[in-house]
Amino acid sequence: MTLVGKCLIKDFNEYFKYKQITGNEESLTRWVIVPDINRPGLELTGYYENTEPRRIVILGAKEISFIKGLDEKTQVDRFEHITDGFTPAIVITHGAACPPVLERIAQAKNFPIFVTEQPTYRVMVDIIGYLDDKLSPMDNIHGVLISVFGKGVLITGESGMGKSELALDMIRRQHVLIADDRVDVRRVHNTLIGQAPELLKGMLEIRGIGIIAIVQMFGASAFLEEATIDVNIHLEKWNDTKEYQRVGNEKVEYLRVLGVEVPKLTFPVKEGRNLSVLVESAIIDFSLKQRGINSAKEFENRVYDYIQKQNKANKNEGELE
Repeated sequence: MTLVGKCLIKDFNEYFKYKQITGNEESLTRWVIVPDINRPGLELTGYYENTEPRRIVILGAKEISFIKGLDEKTQVDRFEHITDGFTPAIVITHGAACPPVLERIAQAKNFPIFVTEQPTYRVMVDIIGYLDDKLSPMDNIHGVLISVFGKGVLITGESGMGKSELALDMIRRQHVLIADDRVDVRRVHNTLIGQAPELLKGMLEIRGIGIIAIVQMFGASAFLEEATIDVNIHLEKWNDTKEYQRVGNEKVEYLRVLGVEVPKLTFPVKEGRNLSVLVESAIIDFSLKQRGINSAKEFENRVYDYIQKQNKANKNEGELE
């Protein structure tokens, strides 16, 4: 099931710490549900068609200058619209004074207005970036997320395949745990970011032992709050009838999460296989491929050159006969 992040103006205010000039604590319970801002140039002229009222309103130097040229009656009409029940809040940039008519209407409605000394372009970038993160689509996956050589590796597979035991061995090899059992995933642009639910952060469940506190056992460097998901390694029982990758140039599989495709490698689990070494080797190979170094392609070229040499030798031998 796909969820969407939530954001209250209270969260917004605690993050940015702008100066609040209107509205009390109750005014901060308004929801932000659209990860975008509105510079209401057209709305201030009286044009309200196709307006998305659920965006945070930014009043920059241009808007404040335009407002000063409006008479009081017109200002009342315009401000009644941009402080309606759908608009989350207004932010005034450059430390400009709030227009008195707007302040009066906002106080009457218990509507939150904030002022910041920062320039408009910086406020826009910061707010959109913040909301993009807070309101990004979310999902959760049954699995383990670890950071291996700086790459986020999502380990999936049926229950009992040894995902947590593999994670424990990886941690002992100086790699880093992000989440065990359940991975909360959110999409930011075209990147997947995974983290553990609050209740499970820093914990690892090992059958026969129980819950392990990773930080206390291995130190603070053994745990990360979140990481990008770069590769999916899927564990499954060894099947003698199934063809597994041998060369590495077979068709690439992907795990699709929140519309983003993650390269997927299937590791058959069998006694005697050192999965930790395999995971490390797979991630090194993945990193090399990102840099344009493809071992499978190099092997293909070697085979091709060998066949060419053999054909040439056979041809020369035939001519001599």
